[in-house]
Amino acid sequence: MATFAHRMPFGAELQPGGVRFRLWAPGQTKVSLALESENAVLPMQPLEDGWFELVTSRARAGSTYRFELSDGTRVPDPASRRQADDVHGPSVVVDPEAYAWRTPDWSGRPWQETVLYELHPGTFSETGDFDGIRAKLDHLAEIGITAVELMPVADFPGSRNWGYDGVLPYAPDTAYGPPEALKRLIDEIHERGMTAFLDVVYNHFGPEGNYLHVISPQFFTERHQTPWGAAIDFTLPQVRQFFIHNAVYWLNEYRFDGLRFDAVHAIKDDSVKHFLEELAETVRNAVSQDRHVHLVLENDDNVAQFLRRSGSGAAQLFEAQWNDDFHHVVHVLLTGEGGGYYADYVEAPERRLARSLTEGFVYQGEPSPYRGGEARGEPSRDLPPPAFVDFIQNHDQIGNRAFGERLTTLAKAEAVRAIAAVTLLAPAIPMLFMGEEWGAEEPFLFFCSFGEELADAVREGRRKEFERFPQFADPEARAAIPDPNAIETFERSRLQWQKATEPKGRDWIAFYRRLLEVRRTEIVPRLTAGEIRHLSSAFWGSRGLTVEWLLQDNVRLILVANLSDEAETGEAVAGRPIFRTDPTIDYATAGPRSAWSVAWIVNEGASA
Repeated sequence: MATFAHRMPFGAELQPGGVRFRLWAPGQTKVSLALESENAVLPMQPLEDGWFELVTSRARAGSTYRFELSDGTRVPDPASRRQADDVHGPSVVVDPEAYAWRTPDWSGRPWQETVLYELHPGTFSETGDFDGIRAKLDHLAEIGITAVELMPVADFPGSRNWGYDGVLPYAPDTAYGPPEALKRLIDEIHERGMTAFLDVVYNHFGPEGNYLHVISPQFFTERHQTPWGAAIDFTLPQVRQFFIHNAVYWLNEYRFDGLRFDAVHAIKDDSVKHFLEELAETVRNAVSQDRHVHLVLENDDNVAQFLRRSGSGAAQLFEAQWNDDFHHVVHVLLTGEGGGYYADYVEAPERRLARSLTEGFVYQGEPSPYRGGEARGEPSRDLPPPAFVDFIQNHDQIGNRAFGERLTTLAKAEAVRAIAAVTLLAPAIPMLFMGEEWGAEEPFLFFCSFGEELADAVREGRRKEFERFPQFADPEARAAIPDPNAIETFERSRLQWQKATEPKGRDWIAFYRRLLEVRRTEIVPRLTAGEIRHLSSAFWGSRGLTVEWLLQDNVRLILVANLSDEAETGEAVAGRPIFRTDPTIDYATAGPRSAWSVAWIVNEGASA
């Protein structure tokens, strides 16, 4: 029987004849173990540097417990592997080796083969849990998805949440199922030849159920402020290890193949070695070298240094970063919207798109008008395209809109398909958001389920966010913004799977399946990171562009796209078309290129 367990220097660890409990609580003079399943309170031994420990034979797998602080307050274990109920209740001692893995020899897939599919565990399926995701895996495998990415599952308050309000980062939320259900999901993802990714949040804790402020106030520092208040103090070794162990835990104990680190620009660290560097280095040493494990960032600051490559083109720290610049410029092209941060992309968007496709970031140190002229980003032109994850939709870009509209309701279908064809066949790593493959139109709204007092504050805060937009200047207009705490808001965000079987849905799925098959056969085999080079970019008509890359084995990959509403005249392009949205166009001769037409052409045996 193949089992996996990650040993941690804190939390509850099974040992021969009992359980060792350990807590870092420098803010406490004494700590006891409230072993609630045994109706017992057992004093813990104080150790150096604020640690408390107890080894007892009275606890076993399945025992429920909390820590009792100096003033009698009982709190869950910050490193709880499972909660009996919700974030305020008792933690449960878990035997991580109770689950027998069916795919213990799974070693993952190389990064260049990745096609990510982001989903929210609670709204992806009819049942809204890990088992519901398992029931849909064949659908994902059949369309060509190679990597399933779960939005955060760390235990959050209430029964529904995006996941970014988690407060117990080691405990899968009980709304989605027990730990073994998550492991079973990952096992079945691997059985289908796909990889499993998890979104983790290390920049803040949610506003309800975070007891670390009481247990160890040193965990936070007033030196830095974030949108969520005082920053986590990453200069402390205990704090760094809490999160580093969490990353290794998900990769080794749950066998995830990759992690996406949320909003790392909000991780403030004054240390000589930045927390993210230590994290990446430790993970790569702690995970078997026989496995393909991938680390991906979200970083609004467009920092390129964490993506640096070795001489062979291999990632030294992180494989890639979500490329918001790519999303923003294609959103402008599709919708014409120019408010908010989209203002940075309205000028010559086709040129900005070409820069993103070939260099990664659009902003590489240039002043950002949206940020008041502040310089944004670092040079990224020396990074290979697979150092970036490109997408036309994700949870943020849909859900942060007042009414959670998807692109399919904001732009013409032929325009969305054209941009999808650009995204899925470009050398960067593509990502889809759940339901995108059948042109889903249901919204993805911001939702949560906080207690009444906090619920009121979140509802009003959400509506206040939009009062500076002209369409929400009137209080009545703001009142129409869905209440994040209402169950109806959550249910409206659930995927309507019956739409995938209707003629329109089947047509979209066939389109995406064809694109991903072309990517698998024509693009991926030529994506050796150290051998991808941008050759040229040319622009024609109002929004036409031709971009060339040199791939492995001297193969030229050429994109020809007319991203306007009118036919435009383009030059002749030599080579073999591998994909065309308009099969009537002969790209070997100069002539008209129909509106929103995209072609990918390969020229084999070409020289640089």
